[in-house]
Amino acid sequence: MKRLLLLGSTGSIGRQCLDVVQNHSDKFEIVGLGARRNAVLLQEQAERFKPRHVALVDESQADALDASVLPGGAKTFTGPDALTDLVEACDADVAVIATVGAAGFRPTFASVAKGMNIALANKEVLAMAGDRLMNAARARGVAVAPIDSEHSAILQCIQCGRDEEILKIILTASGGPFRGKTPADFENVSVKEALKHPTWTMGAKITIDSATLFNKGLEVIEAHHLFNVPLDRIDVIVHPQSIIHSMVEFHDGSIMAQLGDADMRTPIQYALSYPERIERTGRKLNLLETGELTFFPPDLSSFRCLAMAYEAARIGGTMPAFLSVANEEVVDAFLNERICFGAIPRLLEACMKRHAAVNDYTLDDIFAADAEARAIARELIAST
Repeated sequence: MKRLLLLGSTGSIGRQCLDVVQNHSDKFEIVGLGARRNAVLLQEQAERFKPRHVALVDESQADALDASVLPGGAKTFTGPDALTDLVEACDADVAVIATVGAAGFRPTFASVAKGMNIALANKEVLAMAGDRLMNAARARGVAVAPIDSEHSAILQCIQCGRDEEILKIILTASGGPFRGKTPADFENVSVKEALKHPTWTMGAKITIDSATLFNKGLEVIEAHHLFNVPLDRIDVIVHPQSIIHSMVEFHDGSIMAQLGDADMRTPIQYALSYPERIERTGRKLNLLETGELTFFPPDLSSFRCLAMAYEAARIGGTMPAFLSVANEEVVDAFLNERICFGAIPRLLEACMKRHAAVNDYTLDDIFAADAEARAIARELIAST
C-alpha cells in the first residue's frame, strides 16, 4: 500500500485525488493532509481519512481544526511554513503537490530531499526552478510523475520509443472560453465569463490562466524540464474537444497520442499508481460518441501570455519564476475585479521589462525574484 502525503487537499485536484484514494482504499493510504485556508473542509477530510498529521497555512482558521479526530500522537501544523513542516513530519512514499502557485515551491523541494516520489500538479514549481528540481530528484533517485493531463499524456506516449527518437512534443490546448476573440474583445470580459471553461472544471486561478493561455506557456516550460526536450521542439496546438491530451512525434514520422475523457481523475490515478496502471471507476471515453476532432494554431497576437511564457523560458534563469509569480498577482487582481481581463498581458509585459534575470541562479535568487515580482506587479496594478 502506498502512503500518500497530499498538499492542497481542499482544492480541485486535491478533492479529486481523495476520490481516487477512496475508490482504491486497498492501494493508497493518506498519511498527511495540508491546505491553505479551507479549515472546514480540511477538518471533514481529516475525519474521513484519519491522516497522521494535518497542516493549515491560514492561522486565523486554526480554531476550526479539531485534532481529536486524528490518530493518537498526530500533530496539527499552522502558519506560513505549515506545509513544509508537514513534509518534515511525514513518512510517505508519494508527495502529491496539488497546491497552486509559488506556495508549493518549498514543500516540493523538501519532499524531494526526504526521498519521496512526487505526483506533481503544481505548474509553477517547474516553471520557477524546473532544472533544479529535476536535478535534485535525479540525485535522490526520486520519480516525478506529472498530474497535468497534458504531461501525463506525454509521459505515456514517450514510452513508445527511446529519448533520442523523440522529434517533437505537441501540447494540446482547449483554447479556453475565448478562442477566436481579439484583444479588443477582452476589455469587457467579466470574471464570470472568464471562469466558464468549455471542457474542464478547475480552480479559479488555473481557469483564468487557461483563458489567457498562460497555463499553456507554463506547460511548455514544464515539458522542457520534465522530459529534457529543447523549447524549439515543443509545439502548442489548439484542440477544442480536449479528447487528445497531448502527443509525441518520433523521428520516423510516427505520432503517438493519448486520448481520454476530460476527467482529471485519470491522470491523477496514473500519477499515484505510476509506473503501474490500475482500473478506474466511472465514465470512460467512448470513441463512437466522440465526434469530430479539430486542431488549430494558437493565435499569439491575441493570446500574448503564451508568447511571453515562451520568451521567459528562452531568457531562462530567474525570468520564468519572476513571470509566474507576477502572473499570480495579476490574476488575483482580475479575480477581485481590480483590473480588466485585457490588462493581464499588458501588465505581465510591463513586469518582464523591469526584471534583470539571474542566469546561474540559486534558490535564494528564486525567492528574491518572487518578492520582486510581487512588489512590481502590485505597483503596476495600483497605477492601472
